[in-house]
Amino acid sequence: MIIAIVVALYQQTSADKNIYIMVIAIVIFMIGMMQLSAKTPSKNQDKEDTDV
Repeated sequence: MIIAIVVALYQQTSADKNIYIMVIAIVIFMIGMMQLSAKTPSKNQDKEDTDV
């Protein structure tokens, strides 16, 4: 994810912007964020367990 961020920022500052590299970097970043958020537990998980 960090490499994708660095590549996206580098492409944004360069004179010849390549839109495909930007899109790929954003997709990699979003996939990484989805995997990271899947690992974090929900705040309401305890409430759901007691209701069952």
